[in-house]
Amino acid sequence: MNPLRSVGARLGLGLAVVVAFALLLVDLIVVPSLENNLIKSKLGQLREEVPTVAQQVVASSTFTLVDTLQAAASSSNARVVWFNVLTAAPLTLTVYADSNSISTADVQNDRIALAAYRDGAPASGTVSWHGQRYAESAVPVAEGVVLLRASLHDSLRSIALVRRRLVIAGLIALAASLLVGYLAAALFARRIRRLERAADRIAGGDFGEPVTDAGRDELGDLAATFERMRQRLARLEHARREFIANASHELRTPLFSLGGFLELMSEEDLDANTRIEFLATMREQIERLTKLATELLDLSRLDAGRMHVEREPVDLVEVAETLAAEFRAVARAGEHILEVEGSETATALADEERALQIGRILVENALVHTPAGTAVRLRTARRDDSVLLTVEDEGPGIPVEQAEQVFDRFYRVEGSVASGSGLGLAIARELAELMGGAIELSGMPGRTIFALVLPAAAADFAVSRENRSLKEPSLQ
Repeated sequence: MNPLRSVGARLGLGLAVVVAFALLLVDLIVVPSLENNLIKSKLGQLREEVPTVAQQVVASSTFTLVDTLQAAASSSNARVVWFNVLTAAPLTLTVYADSNSISTADVQNDRIALAAYRDGAPASGTVSWHGQRYAESAVPVAEGVVLLRASLHDSLRSIALVRRRLVIAGLIALAASLLVGYLAAALFARRIRRLERAADRIAGGDFGEPVTDAGRDELGDLAATFERMRQRLARLEHARREFIANASHELRTPLFSLGGFLELMSEEDLDANTRIEFLATMREQIERLTKLATELLDLSRLDAGRMHVEREPVDLVEVAETLAAEFRAVARAGEHILEVEGSETATALADEERALQIGRILVENALVHTPAGTAVRLRTARRDDSVLLTVEDEGPGIPVEQAEQVFDRFYRVEGSVASGSGLGLAIARELAELMGGAIELSGMPGRTIFALVLPAAAADFAVSRENRSLKEPSLQ
């Protein structure tokens, strides 16, 4: 693997580039700015002092001129030069007096002094001589110019020293940034590799090992998201396997039964009554297969989001009466009492066919899982912004710990009558949720109540709100 492709190397190089860029900015902006500020400060000092020095020099006598120059140079910390005009055309200045008695060659025809005399006004600036820079300020006087010159060597040397130290500090910072960046990125890269391995495991179908990360940063949040994804995929995988196993079992049982009856019916010594009985049983198995295929098709449509429901006013009282009419013969055969209670108008905003489908599932479950001679009641009611269709039976009831599991696919309550595929309640709940409603389960030993809760239609909701307002006590 190319080392430059690693996160550590890239982060280290990134930090190094940032540090190098910062140093470059310091060298191009900060150091020149510091240098200019020092020069401006020195020139400002000379401009303030040169008028006073000029007055002292001009006022001194010939005998005290040297002492005056030396005193002025000492107080201003600068060289003092007094020029006289040698020729007017071209303008040429000559040194009349100089606090530096060694040599005056470096100030002959000084441009700052020439500018001050030519303009008749103070002038200042910097000049160079043999590689050294000087700050100068000059004022014109009678028949000449007085100039103050101060060397910038020490100041510029300090700036050069600062620049060298910045370079050294920058190199150290570059090395430190490379090291720290690489080490820090290596720690992050290790955590990222753990997440990568976890993602590979999950992609490969291994959901057994949890995804953990102790960090409280973005990687920690990502690991927590991976863990939630792993748990959800594990549940989905478990549900998928159970679904396949249960569906295979539900399909295999009636198929084996049909195969056995067909084999028995192929025998020639069967009497007519036995053959009729076998045909009736085979018809029941075919109906069972047809119902299971329909339920599986409904589930596949629900899972794919292709189940379409209408949203129109549906009178749940009429739905309850229709269900009672459909199951009256079945209830009589099982010695059950099927009753419809509550004539109050309950109009839901739902799909009538799907509401009937849910009602059939609930009524059929009640008739199958309750003892003979018990009653099954269908009721309609209003509740706030919803309307309810309830199916109540007097069966053995559903244990509290299994109340939520009864809505799982292929689930059957322990100890109940083995009837159906265990898909009915799962389909009922998903259809209710698709219509904006829900299936509620409540009860106690000896009684079970399933309620289809649907949003009330606008007109029914207005009636319900008006009835509630009439029942409320007056505030007057």
